[in-house]
Amino acid sequence: MSTPAIRVENLGKSYKLGLTHSGSIRELVNKTAGKLFGKADIKSVEIAESHKNQIDEENNFWALKGISFDVPQGEVLGVIGKNGAGKSTLLKLLSQITTPTTGRIEIRGRVAALLEVGTGFHPELTGRENVYLNGTILGMTKAEVKKQFDAIVDFAGVEQFIDTPVKRYSSGMTVRLGFAVAAHLDPEILIVDEVLAVGDVEFQKRCLEKMEDVSKSGRTVLFVSHNMASIRTLTTRALLISTGELKEIGATEKVVGYYLSPERRSMMGDDVTQLERPFGGLDGAIKFQELGFTSQQNSPAIIEDGELNIRMKIKSYKQTENFQIGLTIYRSDHNPVGSTFSSIIPSGIKGDVNEYHFTLPVESLAPGRYHCAISLVEPRSGMKIFFDALSDILFFEVIENGMEKLNCNRSWGAIRFHGLKLMIEFNNSPCLKFTTTNPK
Repeated sequence: MSTPAIRVENLGKSYKLGLTHSGSIRELVNKTAGKLFGKADIKSVEIAESHKNQIDEENNFWALKGISFDVPQGEVLGVIGKNGAGKSTLLKLLSQITTPTTGRIEIRGRVAALLEVGTGFHPELTGRENVYLNGTILGMTKAEVKKQFDAIVDFAGVEQFIDTPVKRYSSGMTVRLGFAVAAHLDPEILIVDEVLAVGDVEFQKRCLEKMEDVSKSGRTVLFVSHNMASIRTLTTRALLISTGELKEIGATEKVVGYYLSPERRSMMGDDVTQLERPFGGLDGAIKFQELGFTSQQNSPAIIEDGELNIRMKIKSYKQTENFQIGLTIYRSDHNPVGSTFSSIIPSGIKGDVNEYHFTLPVESLAPGRYHCAISLVEPRSGMKIFFDALSDILFFEVIENGMEKLNCNRSWGAIRFHGLKLMIEFNNSPCLKFTTTNPK
C-alpha cells in the first residue's frame, strides 16, 4: 500500500482564551530550520507529551479534537460542516499556517493553499511580483514560475493590472489571481477553502473545470465548500466535521446525504437551548428556547396549504428594546432559496419567556425537501447585531400535486411562478400572450 499524501493522527488545536499569536515565533523557527536542514518534500509536526500536560483545560477552547484520517495520493477529498465546525482550522494546520496543540501531521509533497481572499499576497507588491513570490515559497525556481506565468495571468483575467500593487485590486481580482497561482504552480497537494463562494458565475465555472483537471492529473486536493453540488461533482470521498470532531468520513454521497438528512437533527418542537450555534459573536441578550412547527407533524413537516407556520419561544436574558426574526430557506442540496425578516417586535423584560408565531407563504416553492436557518437580530440600519442564530433546522417538504406532479423537473429551480402575465414578441410585434395559473 502506497504512503498517503496526508496523514493526520489524533490532531487537536486549542486556543487559550484571551491570548493570540501563541507559538508563532517557534513556528517560524521550526519552518526555517526544516527548510535549511530537513527534506523539502516531507514535513512532519509533532507535539511533545510534556507540552500537552501544560494545557489549562478551563481556559482553552478546542477548535479541533481527536481528528485522524489519511488522504491517499491523487485523491480529491471534500471537507464539509457548518460554520464554526473547525474546517478552516484544519486547513490552516495542514498548510502549516498554525501549529497543532496535540497530535501529528505528515504531508508528502509541495502544498499550495488558498484559504481566503488574498492569503499569501503582499499588498504593496504588484500582481507579477506576488506570482513569483508565491512560486518561490512553494519551492519553485524562477524558470518554473515563468513557464506558467502567462497561463496564470490569462486564467485570472488581470493582464491589464498585473503590474499594479495588489492592494488596489478588488476582492474578485485578488481571489481570481490567488486561485490561478495555487492551481497553476503544480503543487503535489492543493488545499482550497470556499473559493467558489467568491467571484462571478463564469469564474466559478472555470474554477470547477480547473479543479477537475487538477484532480485528473493525479494531484491530491482538499476542497472545503458549503456548496454540496460542487462537493458531489469534484470529490470521491468526504469528511464531516462538527464542533471540532470528525463525525463521518467515507464516500461523498453517503457523507453528504447524512449531513443533509433531516433525521440528523429533529426539530419538531424540541428544546433548542443546547444546540450548537452556526457562528460566534452572538450577543445573547435574547435566545430561542423552543422551536417547531405549529402543527405537530412528523419530521419533516408536509406543506400542503402553501403556508409555513413556525412556533417559537424566546427568552430575554438582558433588557433590549426590540428585535426582528430572520428566516432563510434552503433546498436539500444546501443552496439558499430566499430570505425574509419579520416586522419589528418589542422585547420582553429580563427573564421573560414569550411565545411567537411566524407565518410565511411558500406556495411558489417547487415540490421537494427544504430546511431553514433562523435568527434573532437587532433592527438597525447597516450591519445587524445577532442576538441568536440557528442553522440546519426546521425541515419540511412541499408535496407534489395535480399537473405539477406530472411536469415538475428539479433542473427548473426551486421557485414556481404563478399568475404572471407573459408576452412573447416576434420582430417587435406581439405574437403570443397568456397568463400562467396554478394547476388544479
